[in-house]
This record gives sequence, C-alpha cells and structure tokens, in this order.
Amino acid sequence: MPYDLLSGLVLFAFVSSITPGPNNLMLMASGANFGFRRTIPHMLGVGLGFVLMVVLVGLGLAQIFETYPETHTALKILSVLYLLYLAWKIANAAPPKEGETGGTPMTFLQAAAFQWVNPKAWAMALTAVTVYAPAQTIPAMLIVAAIFGAINLPAVSSWTLLGQAMRAVLTNPKRLRTFNWTMAALLVASLAPLL
Repeated sequence: MPYDLLSGLVLFAFVSSITPGPNNLMLMASGANFGFRRTIPHMLGVGLGFVLMVVLVGLGLAQIFETYPETHTALKILSVLYLLYLAWKIANAAPPKEGETGGTPMTFLQAAAFQWVNPKAWAMALTAVTVYAPAQTIPAMLIVAAIFGAINLPAVSSWTLLGQAMRAVLTNPKRLRTFNWTMAALLVASLAPLL
C-alpha cells in the first residue's frame, strides 16, 4: 500500500473511531454505569467485531446490497429498532444500590454483533474498503482491518475512560438518571443520518 494511501487510512481510522457514534456513546454510558473493568468485553467486542466486519465487507459482502437493495432497507429498519431499544435500556438503567454492582454491561458477543446493525460502522467499513483498498485483494483487506484494529480499540477505550471519570460526578441518582437520559437521546440523535 503506497505511503499516502496508508497515511490517509490511518487518519480516517482515527477520526472515524474517536468521533461520537452509537458505539462510543454506549461505551461512555457503560463506563459511567459499570466502570472500565466491567466494560472491557464491550470494548473488545466493538474493536474485534468491527475488524471482522471490515474483512467480510471487503471480501464481497457489500455487493449483496447492490444486488439486493431490499436487504439494505431491511438492515436500516433493524438498525433503527435495535438502537431505539438500546437507547431505552440506557435511559432506564437504574443506579446501583449500595454494595451492588447493578445491571450488566454489554457482552463481547453482543458488542461484536451490534456492529452489523450500527449505521456508523457500516459507513466506516464501506468507506474504508472502497477508498483505501479499491483492488479489494485479501492482503489489502487485512491491512485495512489491521489498521482499524490497532486504532479503534484505544479510541473507543477513551470514551469508556471518560464515562468512568464521570462516575465521581454521577454519584447522585438524579444526576446519573439525567446522564443516562442524555446518552439515550444522543444515541437516538445519531440515527439522523440514517433517516
């Protein structure tokens, strides 16, 4: 891969991974509600799930949308419904009682599977494959996936750390509820480009 294409890919991977989107908003909420350690499986699911998505999209999965446009419409509907469900779960997350861990964060498999209904993940994967690996060879796909794997996990981890840092401020149940409702509203707002 030529240097200018590689440097462009690194910049695209960083910017698209660090900016707000459904994954990052949910990780920040998880960091605030469950802490960094309990959110590690969620972070790993996002990072590794997205790497797998890039490889599979690059190997031809995106062509299904071109051949069968109704699958793209079905994916959009499924994405909206699932994101609304997750927003509802975040908004209604109860603060843990004294001595309780309270609730459960998203698991590795749930987070990895979520990439397939995440509109931002689809946009990132399709852009990465078409712009930075136009030949769509297996080595090119692996390079794109490796770059995202190296950049995505530290980027999403920063959102979890931000959420965990907010725990000190969110000790009051009213503030935590306000935070959770705000995160839920932002998650719903992230659907705007899809609609």
